[in-house]
Order: sequence, then structure tokens, then C-alpha cells
Amino acid sequence: MRLRTGTILFGGWALAATLIAGCGPGSADEFQGYLEGEYVYVASPLGGALSHLAVARGEEVKTGQLLFALERGSEADAVQQAEKNLTQARSQLDDLRKGRRPTEIASLEAQVQRARANLELAEAELTRRQQLGQSDTISKEELDQARAQRDADRAQVAQLAADLETAKLGGREDAIRAAEAQVASQTAALARARWSFDQKQQFAPTNGLVQDTLYRAGEWVAAGNPVVELLPPTNVKVRFFVPQAVLPQIKAGQTVSVAFDGGARSYSATINYISTEAEYTPPVIYSRQNRSKLVYMIEAAFSPADAAELRPGQPVDVEVK
Repeated sequence: MRLRTGTILFGGWALAATLIAGCGPGSADEFQGYLEGEYVYVASPLGGALSHLAVARGEEVKTGQLLFALERGSEADAVQQAEKNLTQARSQLDDLRKGRRPTEIASLEAQVQRARANLELAEAELTRRQQLGQSDTISKEELDQARAQRDADRAQVAQLAADLETAKLGGREDAIRAAEAQVASQTAALARARWSFDQKQQFAPTNGLVQDTLYRAGEWVAAGNPVVELLPPTNVKVRFFVPQAVLPQIKAGQTVSVAFDGGARSYSATINYISTEAEYTPPVIYSRQNRSKLVYMIEAAFSPADAAELRPGQPVDVEVK
């Protein structure tokens, strides 16, 4: 969306020469001027074929109303792919966070119970062999074997218990962090895809008049090229010129009355800009004689209700109150 100033009917030096006197026929406080509009050019940041032009020249539009749409089949496919990638990344993260499945946990718990039973049996066997060893009924080697079996079964219980706790914890912290980063990356990719999809449709940023449409349906629109030209009522203003001798009497915020041929009434406007640069006709010499020919540009804004009744390009008479 771009904004430019539309000045109609008047040109540089010819206008300045016409407005030097700046006086209406009846009052020294009356000056000639014209209405000007600042147009809003609505464009898409992405290129594509114009599939739908929803407005026509001269139509009034409201904020949020659809103006045009470009072909966006590839963008729709990109959104679907990004959604699938995000779903997959989230599933992988959830799988890492919740650990193993319930049946796998149950299997590990059963292995722990079996190992504990074997440990109890090994401890009982070791106790019996120790008693027999005191009476020299068994050899020292048999006693050592029983003690080694007890120690092996004890280690087996510790190992399986640790495996069970690890299975309940889920994935490693670094693996979980990597999965979280993947989810964040896929979320950003989906947001970009949706943004591209949305940018192929453009809506009215404000209430206004469709001044012109610059493409027809089916034509290719390059990225950034405006398709619809809008004129918001608040962007209509009056521009007039006053002699340098009158300039000290003009202040920002001052009210002026604007009238034009055929108008049913006059319109009030508020001065919001006073040029700091003089305009004059040749020769370009600031002599005492030429100083009377210097003029300064003044701009004044209308209320939204009054601005809606006006059109850029109209020559007007401006009375400074």
C-alpha cells in the first residue's frame, strides 16, 4: 500500500503566476486555491495473476472490505505442508516427553520383580552354604560361587530398576530441547506460509472512494504493484497561496471558509500546514519590487463529513477568518 499526492488541473509556474494576487473580487482575505487528494495505492507484496477484482471505479468501500485477490494455489499447498510438518514435530516431542509405552513399562517392571526373586533365592542359598561351610561340609569354592551368584543377582536388580526409572523419565534433556527447537522452527514456517497465503488477498485499510482500478482479472500483477487506488475522505484537503505580506497573519489551527462554483454551501477547514519556502515568478531576484510577488502555500484539512462531499481538482475560493 502506497500513498501519493494527487494534484489536478494546476501546474507549477502557471499556478503561481495566477495566484500571486491571491485575492477574490471582494475581500483582501480571500484567496484562490484548489482541492487536492492524497491517494492510497493498495498492492500485494507478492506477485501473481489477478483472480478476482472485487471493486469498481467510483465505488464506495468500507474498512476491511475485500478489494482484490491474486491466485494463491501454491501458497495454499505450502500452508498444508507446513501444517503437516508441525504436526509431525509436535508428535515427536510428545513421544520424547512421555517416555515409553505402558506395555514396555509393564515388561520392565516384571523383569525387576523376577530379578528380585532371583536375588532372594541367591541370598537364601548363600546363607545355607555359609552354615554348611562352618562344618566343612562343602568346599570353599562352592561357598564363593554362591556368594558370586548373590552379587550378580543384586547387580541385575539394580540395573533393571535403573532402566525402569529411565523409561519413565522419557527422552534425554538434550533430545527434548532439540525436538522443542524443531517445533518452534515448524511453527515459524507455518506462520510464514499463512502470511504469504493471506497477502494474496488485500482489503480496504480505511473507508474511501475507489478512484481507479489498475488491472483486470486474469492479468499478471508484479509484487508491489498497486491494483486499486483509494481516496479516503480524510485525505482531501484544500491548498491555496497567500502573498508574503499576508503570511504573518496566517497561523496553524486557524479556520478558513472554502467555496466553489455551484456549491450549495461553504465548507470549513483548519490550517494544518504552512510552507516555509516561497514561490515566485521570474526574475529570481529578491528586490523590493519582486517581494510583493512572493506567495506561500497553505494547506487546510476538512472534517470527515465535509471531505466526503468534495473532489480533488476543484478550483475554490478560500476566505481566511
